[in-house]
Amino acid sequence: MTTYGLLMFEDLEELDLVGPWEVFTASAMLREGVDTAVTIAAGRDPVRCAKGLRIVPDHTLAEHPPLDVLLVPGGMGTRREVDNAELVGWIARTAKDAAWVMSVCTGALLLHEAGPARGRRVATHHAFEDTLEARGEVTVVRDARYVVDGSLLTSQGVSAGIDAALWLIGRLHGVEHARAVRRYIQYDPAPPYLADALGA
Repeated sequence: MTTYGLLMFEDLEELDLVGPWEVFTASAMLREGVDTAVTIAAGRDPVRCAKGLRIVPDHTLAEHPPLDVLLVPGGMGTRREVDNAELVGWIARTAKDAAWVMSVCTGALLLHEAGPARGRRVATHHAFEDTLEARGEVTVVRDARYVVDGSLLTSQGVSAGIDAALWLIGRLHGVEHARAVRRYIQYDPAPPYLADALGA
């Protein structure tokens, strides 16, 4: 059984969370419910995401099941939360016990502040690569959708989290399983934009 824990905070980027959530929960469904995915936030109130979506967390930072995978999303909220000692401390402690730690987009800033990304190769949103690099003690990879460094998995922005999540379930449960999940969610983004070809 694999338990995926997805961290939430105000102004997180919706798809950073929901993209991997879809992959993880589709994976759990195809594995006949032996896995589970939960959302975790500081409190129990709905969390307002960057573009207005509100999500009710399953658990709080103080009360959640042991996590095999910790996912930290990005979004505008990371600029504030990087100074939130309670949240950063929770990430640091939780990451030590998780088999895998993953970030999407500027979630890498929080992983850097908390420690798991320091001294590692990481990816982040293209607009924040310089910002992350300037923090020091990190090698920012600028030409990959996602980067694996030991048990740390980081991805570029927004939709790149889907690619990273698919890689992770392939690592955990096999390539054929990951392909089955990809088929189920109909994720095949090449070419990613057809309007030009259609004359729109």
